[in-house]
Amino acid sequence: MKARIIYRTAAVLLLLFAAAHTFGFRQADPRWGVDALLGSMRSIHFSVGGFSRTYWDLFLAAGFSVGVFFLFSAALAWQLGSLSAEALASMRGTAWSFALCYAAITVLSWRYLFVLPFVFSLVITLGLISAAWLSSK
Repeated sequence: MKARIIYRTAAVLLLLFAAAHTFGFRQADPRWGVDALLGSMRSIHFSVGGFSRTYWDLFLAAGFSVGVFFLFSAALAWQLGSLSAEALASMRGTAWSFALCYAAITVLSWRYLFVLPFVFSLVITLGLISAAWLSSK
């Protein structure tokens, strides 16, 4: 299999990951018993750098930032998939950094999240490692 196809596949998976994360990270099932916690996160205000913020604001900022990062990753994977074999070979550092970044995300997903983000991260990581390996030959 060619690195180009793997990068393009990773780009599509990353786009799906971005959409799922952006629309899903704010969801809470009432059966989880988190209503009081979410209410506190939304109601307790504090001042940071001259702005009044809540923990909910910080949670949203972190969640949306991850979604933006996934979108950027999808664009990067798509762009890497459009490069010639010679150009990809000259970008070994970028390709391996990208793969290692997602390997770290996979570990964090395993440690702190749940099965769906872990599986997405793992498949993306394996694809990025394969593409980096193929593109460095």
